[in-house]
Amino acid sequence: MRSLDLVVIGLYLVAMPVLGVLLSGRQRSSQDYFVGNRQLPWWAVCFSVVATETSTLTVISVPTVAYLGSFTYMQLAIGYLIGRVVVAFVLLPKYFTGNLVSAYAFLGQRFGAGLQGTASVTFLVTRLLADGLRLFATAIPVKVMLDAFGVSMSYWQIVLILAVLTVIYTYLGGIKAVVWVDAIQMGVYIGGAILAAVVLAGRLPADWMSTALAENKFELFDFGSSIVTNQYAFFTAVIGGAVFAMASHGADQLMVQRLLACRNLRDAQRALIASGVVVALQFALFLFIGTMLWSFFNGAQPAALGMASKDELFPSFIVNDLPPGLSGLLIAGILAAAMSTLASSLNSLSTSTVSDLYQRISKRRLTDAAILRMGKLWTLVWAVVFVVFASMFSSTENPVVEVGLSIASYTYGALLGAFLLGLLVKRARQTDAVIAFAATIVVVLYFVFGVTFPDGKGGESALAFPWYTPLGVIVTLLVGGLLSLRHTRTPTPAPAPAEPVDKA
Repeated sequence: MRSLDLVVIGLYLVAMPVLGVLLSGRQRSSQDYFVGNRQLPWWAVCFSVVATETSTLTVISVPTVAYLGSFTYMQLAIGYLIGRVVVAFVLLPKYFTGNLVSAYAFLGQRFGAGLQGTASVTFLVTRLLADGLRLFATAIPVKVMLDAFGVSMSYWQIVLILAVLTVIYTYLGGIKAVVWVDAIQMGVYIGGAILAAVVLAGRLPADWMSTALAENKFELFDFGSSIVTNQYAFFTAVIGGAVFAMASHGADQLMVQRLLACRNLRDAQRALIASGVVVALQFALFLFIGTMLWSFFNGAQPAALGMASKDELFPSFIVNDLPPGLSGLLIAGILAAAMSTLASSLNSLSTSTVSDLYQRISKRRLTDAAILRMGKLWTLVWAVVFVVFASMFSSTENPVVEVGLSIASYTYGALLGAFLLGLLVKRARQTDAVIAFAATIVVVLYFVFGVTFPDGKGGESALAFPWYTPLGVIVTLLVGGLLSLRHTRTPTPAPAPAEPVDKA
C-alpha cells in the first residue's frame, strides 16, 4: 500500500515543473523574468510570500517547538504583522517610486554603487546559509520515508534531485512561474497539514486537550522569562519579531522582488499585510499539530522514541502513522514548501547578481536580451551552489527553524539599518554607510558568538536571536549617524543606475 505514497509524490514532482512553465508563458524581457512586468495579482503574490517564508522549517520544525514547549512561538507572529505594516507604508512607496527590480537599487540611488554592492553580497551570503539550511531540512522527512521503504539515499542526493526539479521551472518561467507555483504549493502543504490534524485528532484520548491545558502546552504569552536570553519572552518575540519582519520583508530581495511584481503600490501593500495574517494562522495550525503530537507520543523525548533528530517528530508520524496516500500528500507538501523557498531564492539571487553586481562591476550597458540570458545563467549557477551549501547543516541539534531564523538575523540588522540610515539621516554618505554596515556585522557576530548573559535560572546563555536584528539596526544608525556629523551639508543623491539599452 505504501507504493501509493510514491505515486502521489512522483506525480507531484512531475506536475510542478510542468505547471510552472505552462502558467508563466514565454519570458520576452528581463522585466518579465524578474518582476513579471508588474502584472501579478496581489492575492497570488500574498500566497507566494507566505509559501516562500514558510518553507520546510515551518512544516516540520514549528510542531517540534510546540512539542518541546508551548504556543509562545505565536508571539513572533504578532511582531511579524507589526513589522509588515511598517514596511508597507514606509519602504514600499520608495521602491515603487523608483520603478526598481531590486531592493538594493534604492541604496545605490541614495548612497552609490559601493553600498548597493555591499548589501547585495551580504544578501547573497545570507540567503545561501539560511535557505541552504531550509533545503537540507527537506531531506529529513524524505530520508525517513525512503528508509521505511528500504531505499538508501543520502541527504545530498535528495537535495540534488529537488534542486534539479525546481530549477527547471525557475529557469524557464522566471518570477511568474515562481509565484504561481508557490500559490499551488501553499495549498498542497496547508491542505495536507489539515488532513494530518484530522487524522491525529481521531487517535488521541478524549481528555487530551484538558491534559495539555493543565501542562500549560497552550500558553501563549511569556512574561516571566529573561527578555535578554529567551527568544520567546513576550517583549523579545514581539519587538524582535517586528524588526525582523521589517528587515526580511523590506530589506531582503527575496521578499521585496515578489512585492515589486504587483500591479501597483496599493496591491503590494495589500499582499504584504495579508501575508502576515496568513502566516499567523499557519503558525497556529502547526503549533496545534505539535501539541497533538505531544499527546500522541505521551510527551516522550525524541531520543527516547529512537529519533536521531528532534525534527523527525512530525515526519515520523507522517510516514509511520498516516494512511497510505495521505502520507504521500504530506511528504509532497513538505517538498512543496522547500521547492517554493528554493525557487524564490534562485530567482532573487539571480536578479540581485545581475542588477546589483554584474552590471555595476562590469560597467557594461547590456541589451535587455543579454540581461535576460544572464538572469537565466545565474539561476543555474546558484542552484549548484545551493546543493553544496545544503550539505553543511547535517549536524545541527536545535530545531532547524530556530537555527534558520538566527542565521538570517546575523545580517538583517545591517541591511535594514542601511535603509533606515538613508531615510532618516540626510547627511549620511556612502562612506559612512559602508563603515557602519561593516561595523554592524562585526558587532552582531561578537554578540552571537562571544557574549553570554545571565539566563535568570542561575546559568549563562547567548543573546536571544530576535534581538540580533534590532541590535544591528541600532549599531548601523549610531555609527552612521556619528560619522555623518563630519559633513556640513546634505549630500547630493547618487545618480540612479542607467537603464540598459535594448539593442535586440
